Amino acid sequence: MPEDSYRQLADHLNRLPGGFPPTANGEELRLLEKLFTPAEAALATHLTLEREEAPAIADRAGISPAEVKRRLDEMAAKGLIFSVNPKEGPVLYQAAPFVVGIYEFQVGRLDEELIGALDAYWKLSEKRPSAPHIPQMRTIPVGQRVDLPPEALPYERVDEIVKTHSRFAVAPCVCRRHAKLQGKGCDGLEESCLLFDEWADYYVSNVEGRYIERAEVMEILAEADAANLVLQPSNSQHASFICCCCRCCCGVLRSLRLQRKPAEVVASPFIARLDAEACEGCRICLDRCPMKALRSAGNRQGSVGDHVRLKVDRCIGCGLCVTTCPSEALSLERKADGEQAATPADMTTTWQVISRAQAETQ
Repeated sequence: MPEDSYRQLADHLNRLPGGFPPTANGEELRLLEKLFTPAEAALATHLTLEREEAPAIADRAGISPAEVKRRLDEMAAKGLIFSVNPKEGPVLYQAAPFVVGIYEFQVGRLDEELIGALDAYWKLSEKRPSAPHIPQMRTIPVGQRVDLPPEALPYERVDEIVKTHSRFAVAPCVCRRHAKLQGKGCDGLEESCLLFDEWADYYVSNVEGRYIERAEVMEILAEADAANLVLQPSNSQHASFICCCCRCCCGVLRSLRLQRKPAEVVASPFIARLDAEACEGCRICLDRCPMKALRSAGNRQGSVGDHVRLKVDRCIGCGLCVTTCPSEALSLERKADGEQAATPADMTTTWQVISRAQAETQ
């Protein structure tokens, strides 16, 4: 029965990173029905986090390789799975988590009906904590104007991250577009999702995006700094993407803001430090900080001239406060090794590590 295919797919997605928790009234099944046909749902359960050729998947599905390849190409074009099309060799196919994955891949297909199904599901879905200390995304300091400690690793510096890639694309932010289609959100950069190499190819071919040069990547990063956007790349040493996130639309940042101590939850190698004596009380940093980690040290209302105080346990190390501090009273320092989250080699490895950790906690 078709419903069985959707239920099996829901269970399959729930075992992938980020999960796909069930609801009491089956909203997850109605959401999947809007995205997958019954045949697509059945085939999707045979994909794994390993990138595979169509014949290997066909063996598990009991369908001819030619037919499986045709269906998989259609599913990749709809943003339901991930695929890699190398210059030499066959196309490789991979399961995509619901988030980060299928949801983000629908940025060019969002409409009132799909948004309604997404919101109905998220409102009722059970909240399951992420695998401890292994998030899908991490936070790094903005731009090139932040003086990082000398021990900062290349994959912790945005300019070094960009240097390691050869193909670049930019796509609309799915969170911002989702909010705007509901008449909410902000006027922040819409084209602010940066994709690299295989992810750039996938977005341009199947989602919504355009290829750009390295120089435009750096321009977008500078605009993100000016617009108070937090940089969140994939939690991998070889980054697949960098999201430029606003505090009002981004689900990750909104969730962090609700934490009592965001610093203990976020994957970030740095934390802010304040030289109180150097602070001139301009208060620019109070508006820049997305976590309200900086407060007025004066009265509750505060005024220009009041020094600020830093709640370190709310700092996510984004560096937005540092780049606009005129007295250089704010800086970033590296967290102790014991406070560092693991950063796997690439996104596929990150997904696999998270999936294993989730299985151990279920």
